[in-house]
Amino acid sequence: MTIRVVLVDDHAVVRRGLEQLLSGVSDITVVGTAADGEQAIEVVRRTNPDVVLMDLQMPGVDGVAATRQIVADGGPDVLVLTSFSDAERIVAALDAGAVGYLLKDAEADDVIAGVRAVSRGESPIHPRAARELLGARQAGPATLIDLTPRELEVLELVRAGLANKQIARRLGISERTVKAHLTSVFSRIGVVDRTQAALWAERRGIGDAPV
Repeated sequence: MTIRVVLVDDHAVVRRGLEQLLSGVSDITVVGTAADGEQAIEVVRRTNPDVVLMDLQMPGVDGVAATRQIVADGGPDVLVLTSFSDAERIVAALDAGAVGYLLKDAEADDVIAGVRAVSRGESPIHPRAARELLGARQAGPATLIDLTPRELEVLELVRAGLANKQIARRLGISERTVKAHLTSVFSRIGVVDRTQAALWAERRGIGDAPV
C-alpha cells in the first residue's frame, strides 16, 4: 500500500527537502504541500491523504489550530515535525489530535519510519520530546491540573473500562488520537498501562460520576 502524505511547513526549502526525501521512498507518495495551516486544511480536504506531516510554528493559522480542524473534519492522522520540544507545545499538539511528535533534527530515516508508523496506527514520539513530557513532572507526581481537559476525559473513560474504540466513539475522535492521548497521560502520571492509569484515576476520584 502506498502512503499518501501532505507536507505542511512555511519554509519552502524545508518543504522541497521533505518532498524529495519522501518521494524517493517506494511506499510513500507526496500528494500535496502547504505553507500554512489554512492552506493545509484546504489541501487535506482536496487530496484526502493518509498522513499529514505538520509543522507547528507558521504564520496565520498555526499547526496546532490546523491539526484541530483536520481532526474535527474526520481527516487523516497528523504527525508533527517541528523544531520545538517544550512540553507545552507537545501537549498542545497532542491535545489537538496529533498522533505523533518528531523533531526536525531527527535523521531522515527516522522521519520516514515515523510516517510509516503513523500509517500502521502507531504514535511515534521523538525521545527528547518524551523526556520533556517526563521532565514536566519533576516538581512531583502529576496532579489533575497537569492534565488537559481532553486527557481527563480519556482517563475517566479508561477508568470506566471502555476500550479505545469505545472512547473514540464517545468523544468523537479517532482511535489513533485516543492512543496518542493515552501515551501522553501514561508519561505524565508515571504509569505504564491502562490498569495502572485506572488505579491512579480511582485514587484521585477521576470518573466517580457516571459516564
